[in-house]
Amino acid sequence: MNNKKIFIGGSIILIVIFVIILIGYLRIKFAKIEVVLKDNLNVEFLSNAKVSDFITSINGEILNDYKIDTKSLGEKNIKFDFINDDKIKANYEYKVKVVDNVAPVVWLNNSYTIYKGNDGDIVENILCGDNEDSNVKCKLEGDYDYNIVGDYPLTFVAEDRSGNETRKDFILHVIEPSKNNNNKITPSVTYFSDVLVSYKNEKTKVGIDVSRWQGDIDFEKLKNAGVDFIIIKLGGTKGTNEEFYIDSKFESNIKQANSYGIPVGIYFYSYANSIDHARRDAKWLLEQIKPYKIDLPIAFDWEDWKNFNDYNLSFFGLTSMAEEFLNTVTNAGYEGMLYSSKSYLEQIWLDTSYEKWLAHYTSKTNYEGEYKFWQLCDDGKVEGIDAPVDIDIMYLNK
Repeated sequence: MNNKKIFIGGSIILIVIFVIILIGYLRIKFAKIEVVLKDNLNVEFLSNAKVSDFITSINGEILNDYKIDTKSLGEKNIKFDFINDDKIKANYEYKVKVVDNVAPVVWLNNSYTIYKGNDGDIVENILCGDNEDSNVKCKLEGDYDYNIVGDYPLTFVAEDRSGNETRKDFILHVIEPSKNNNNKITPSVTYFSDVLVSYKNEKTKVGIDVSRWQGDIDFEKLKNAGVDFIIIKLGGTKGTNEEFYIDSKFESNIKQANSYGIPVGIYFYSYANSIDHARRDAKWLLEQIKPYKIDLPIAFDWEDWKNFNDYNLSFFGLTSMAEEFLNTVTNAGYEGMLYSSKSYLEQIWLDTSYEKWLAHYTSKTNYEGEYKFWQLCDDGKVEGIDAPVDIDIMYLNK
């Protein structure tokens, strides 16, 4: 008798549990879902779009309004959960299409000059790249002859795989090879002492960057001249997929800088053509700098622009490469930064969270982006170095 009661009681409990589960399931299954999407479900490549950006109205609150992956073109399935007005958790999904509407960049002025008899292909020599496409189609429209001196009006046409097109009209000047020019040009000089007066204050420090080109350096004189910091070239590779080398003055420069208490940063000259190679560059660098005190950022310096077309890199690919290098050195406990000139920062490099070392040789830069260091000249003169040297400003709160 007792066993029968237990059996009946247990069955009732199971039935109650089943009913509760069923009710919960049915509430979710038939939860009121009222989501109105925007008419345009296209999202721009590398944009910061979120789930909610494509929703006009929803009867509830989104639980996971995450950033959509826009790092590749094509259709993306977007799924999310939300709590509706009846306090029921529901889910919804829709599709967006990642598209690219940015035209390629053609690095070309209003004219381009070559010598008569030139045997190269100017299409290959003119930088032509795109934010997304790593193999932009480039061509010239118009007639010209490398073997006849003259001025030829041409159009450079670049088209990416999304159909975005850039057309650049220019004049091709074919000229006779130049003869020896005996006119001497007096080199310009920017004195470090003058830079100190003009630029040093409570928010800045003034320093230099050096490599083997500066020869033997008298660090005691540098210290006395007021050099606040020094960015030293470690080395690089001898070309794409070539062997590493250490700058012939690196060891001497960093040992003396450490000895005299001058804060040190490092830069690496890279020819990387992939994320893997950039990571390899960084790992090699980290091994070389282990014995030394590094106070300032480590810079990724990539500037093989004359051969950029041969790398088959998009600007996204190039920037991703730099970030992989900088991520690697940052994960090892150092700071990282990207070195480049004003023009390339504005037109080629994409946004990155890393600090920038701006190269712009002028007395007052008009670069509008953020930067931590500014290389303002390459004709600097400072006590302790016989050769011209780059002078840099470091912004303490920039």
